[in-house]
Amino acid sequence: MNQTPAGGGSAEIGKRYASTIVGASHLFLRAARAERDLSPHTLAAYSSDLKQFGEWAARSRVFQLADVDRKLLRRYVSFLSERHLARRSIARKASAVRAFLKWAAVKGISAMDPSVGLKVPKLDRPLPRVLKEADAAALCELPPRDGPIGLRDRAVLELLYGSGLRVAELCGLDMENVDISSGTMRVTRKGRKQRQLPISGPGRRALDAYLRDARGQLLEHAKQAPPNSAVFINARGGRLGPRSVRSLLDKYLRADGMRHASPHALRHSFATHMLDGGADLRAVQELLGHDSLATTQIYTHVSSERLRAVYEQSHPRA
Repeated sequence: MNQTPAGGGSAEIGKRYASTIVGASHLFLRAARAERDLSPHTLAAYSSDLKQFGEWAARSRVFQLADVDRKLLRRYVSFLSERHLARRSIARKASAVRAFLKWAAVKGISAMDPSVGLKVPKLDRPLPRVLKEADAAALCELPPRDGPIGLRDRAVLELLYGSGLRVAELCGLDMENVDISSGTMRVTRKGRKQRQLPISGPGRRALDAYLRDARGQLLEHAKQAPPNSAVFINARGGRLGPRSVRSLLDKYLRADGMRHASPHALRHSFATHMLDGGADLRAVQELLGHDSLATTQIYTHVSSERLRAVYEQSHPRA
């Protein structure tokens, strides 16, 4: 992006500069860098995408923000589509332009935001990775039972798969949230919303063994560990974190020669296997803690895909 005119210039020069696409986009990037908690990667993407838009607009003899209208933006989206870019790339570039034009309108640099209601190609939502039932069960049995780490890891995997927890929910569990006797736990999700969940039979046994025989050992061997209310403890006596959960899952997957999967794949597997077993969609929604039923419906598509795969593999006329 071009820089603001050297020496500060007059107020009138600055105003004219801000009214151009190039000048306003430079000010937007400077404001985004100073006021918003954006990663360097996001800022670099914004800069690249806005530079491309400014250069394209210039080739169309459009230099002023006031001349950017809905028709021009639709032409720009068509231009991106004609370059055979991926839908995700087109959506990202359009999003950068929309953020810029909205900011300019809010700041009073432009009279209106012409990007309101601008349509871009819909993204194909990828189906979530789901483990086969036998693979998920085998994975939960991999951690050894003869040490505190193995007992902890077994309980971690059982709760991720057996109760469909998000990894952040699992790591955030405190001792007061778990009731082994009733087989329930209270988890806290985004927005501090809570829900009560059942613990599966294997999960209950694994969690009981961990709390009885392993958690205290992990706290004892920690170096100057403060009192910790966390259910799951790392080797240093602190709360187990999401990165550690991903690492332990990778360790067992590699040891068994299974394909890579994220902790979220166990949550996906929980939901899909529940629906395959005849569970009501709204019940699964409640268990997962989804605000919208539409979010849960992705798993009905997963089940349909699995049924088709079984059909194609099994029927002689498929």
